[in-house]
Amino acid sequence: MMRFLRRQGWVAGLLALLVFLFVVTRLIQPGYGSGDFGSLARAVLPYAFAVAAQTIVVIAGGIDLSVAAMMALTSVTAASMMNGASEEYAFFVVPFVLAMGLVLGALNGILIAVTRVPDIVVTLATLFVLQGAALLVLDAPGGAAAEWLKASVVGTMPIPGLADWADAWVPKALVLLVVCLFVIWIPLRSSRLGLSIYAIGSDELAAFRSGVPVARIRIVAYALSGLFAAFGGLSLTISTGIGAPIPGPYLLASVAAVVLGGVALGGGKGGLLGPIIAVFVLRLVRTDLTLLAIDPNVTAIIEGAIMVVVVMFGAFIIIRGRPAGATP
Repeated sequence: MMRFLRRQGWVAGLLALLVFLFVVTRLIQPGYGSGDFGSLARAVLPYAFAVAAQTIVVIAGGIDLSVAAMMALTSVTAASMMNGASEEYAFFVVPFVLAMGLVLGALNGILIAVTRVPDIVVTLATLFVLQGAALLVLDAPGGAAAEWLKASVVGTMPIPGLADWADAWVPKALVLLVVCLFVIWIPLRSSRLGLSIYAIGSDELAAFRSGVPVARIRIVAYALSGLFAAFGGLSLTISTGIGAPIPGPYLLASVAAVVLGGVALGGGKGGLLGPIIAVFVLRLVRTDLTLLAIDPNVTAIIEGAIMVVVVMFGAFIIIRGRPAGATP
């Protein structure tokens, strides 16, 4: 335990903050229970996938401004394909949309690697392209989702060996999130590919001199980002039953959660667990503000202020970590 606390002190602090917020939530609304936690997990689902998409790119030393637009495009694509189709057709739609996100993410990486234009410029351009493409697919919220997909995030998942009361606190949405993220992330982090992603984020020149194919690894990092963004788009369609062509507030939220989760904006440091916990923290803060009957406009201001402060804090850490005399 002490070794974990030394190595994962930031994550442990986030967990403590999350527990504290749950206690505050119960004080505000004593009736807050497993059903409310399930609703929170469903609300967190698209944000968590957006954060996973951003985390991989940031660890590789970049940033992806097109995450929210890619989620919108994959969401409306899935919703339009499943609209009026059979339940079985969704078994084709899901891998198709995930492959679509993988390819779009790889295109981002190829543009960055080939043109050597800064990633913030390339992904800003693709943001507008993907946003326009989403509106071409659906010019207004619509479409549909297969019933079995919607059922995959509603209700609880019985876990063998757990008491009935404990099963009620294991929502399907949380299980789906854990399976989709960590089945990919855990093998990736310990693989040669994962180590290469950390290497180019930590010091691109040193990684290149060590034989790491920097351009190829950057393309793979953006491809994985696109894959997670596609998961996010699918979760949006599954949760709401329709596709949304207008990108939601996932871009700034993803960057804020990445920084709050202990990932260095300069790259090469951090993991996925911290940012995922940070998403729950940020969404629970919103829940508490809603329970306190704070005006929605004021809630938006508070949320935005928290995100801006977190991002500025991350930038401050980067500046402090630079050697003296380094170019800002």
